[in-house]
Amino acid sequence: MKSSLSVPENISDQEASALTQEIMSGMETGQLSEAETEALITKLVKSKDGARGFFISYLTDSRPLADNPSPLIFRALESAPDTVPELLAKNLAMSSVMIVYHQQNQNEETARGSAKVRSRTINLIKNLNLPVIHKILQELYRSVTTGEGNYKEFLERFGYDTQQRQVIAEALQPLID
Repeated sequence: MKSSLSVPENISDQEASALTQEIMSGMETGQLSEAETEALITKLVKSKDGARGFFISYLTDSRPLADNPSPLIFRALESAPDTVPELLAKNLAMSSVMIVYHQQNQNEETARGSAKVRSRTINLIKNLNLPVIHKILQELYRSVTTGEGNYKEFLERFGYDTQQRQVIAEALQPLID
């Protein structure tokens, strides 16, 4: 059965997130072949909004699909070295901060959700064959630890304080050594 799913040009992150849910459902039920799934995700992650929407849904989904990604996921993500690595680095930073934030607000369930996103993000980072990821993680670490560099604006935009920057540094450290 041929899928009716397609990735529109100029997809928004919200549309990409919804489409990712449909793709994951198709993967789970077997209604999408591996080739169709890979082609859809490859097209989705080519644009920044498409990749952002993909990660929003994929990393937070309650199904176990993202806990042990299929090789097709890695191939699709590796097809987009201009969008995927930076978004993964930022997802690692944001999810790390959110764990602490939710713990401070005694919301352990939400903190566990953020921990799952961080764990899934780390798994992707470690297993993707994209050498540029290491460079981006090092640049983010530099910005987090010095307040300067390519990710200074990103850190300032989210208003990360000293403690939050320390949490990000601790998450990055094992990945850049």
